[in-house]
Amino acid sequence: MVSWISHPLEIAYNVFGWTAFLSWSISFYPQVILNYRRKSVVGLNFDFLVLNLTKHSSYLIYNASLFFSHVVQRQYRNKYGHGEMIPVAANDVAFSIHAVLLTAITLFQVFIYERGDQKISKTCIALTSVAWVSAVVCFFVALPHHSWLWLVSVFSVIQVFMTAIKYVPQAYMNFKRKSTQGWSISNILLDLFGSLMNYAQMCMQSLDQGSWVNFYGNIGKTLLSLLSISFDLLFMCQHYLLYRSKIGKVSSKIDLSNTAPAQPSENV
Repeated sequence: MVSWISHPLEIAYNVFGWTAFLSWSISFYPQVILNYRRKSVVGLNFDFLVLNLTKHSSYLIYNASLFFSHVVQRQYRNKYGHGEMIPVAANDVAFSIHAVLLTAITLFQVFIYERGDQKISKTCIALTSVAWVSAVVCFFVALPHHSWLWLVSVFSVIQVFMTAIKYVPQAYMNFKRKSTQGWSISNILLDLFGSLMNYAQMCMQSLDQGSWVNFYGNIGKTLLSLLSISFDLLFMCQHYLLYRSKIGKVSSKIDLSNTAPAQPSENV
């Protein structure tokens, strides 16, 4: 490929990557701030938080291993070609570390704020246990032949699976309550923008190296973005279309409660 083309694409790749990192990273704060202001986590599904922590922890292991381990990188190039670029950038690792920390903080808020009768379901506990037990079993399977790339790929599969199911409890809770109160829509909007920027980054990298191995060689990252976009659109539909009237009713009740004390003074 002509060099004068490759350099601009590399710049675009980095810009899109760090833009996705910033958008995704910021997306964790609206929910934390909302919980803090309300002093409540009612409306935020606990299963979502546990599954999300498992997802980001698995994704951190995958990204950190592929980015820092020379052994894993060598096995990756032996499988996909020695001229191929490692499909994990510094912003991927930075995002994963930040995501684990912020998800843990949000989970901590569950123990200190009002939570009503919400609790973690047995199904969530079972799924999370199966995921981590499977990872341990795969470690001992990979150990004799040092199949570390395969093991790392297992964590990628875990994080994709968690991404596929983690939003389901929250979406169902919104449907059951016919409301998105307690669930930050700003989180969803930022997550959607970050996913789009992530796809743009992968496209720029693929065009730069003249290969689409970034999509099928890093299938976890590809499916992650696709699944995130799908659920983001679902939550936007719930918030802005399906349960918009419910939000209005809640707001009206709040306004009435604020103005009620002023009525007696006017009559006196």
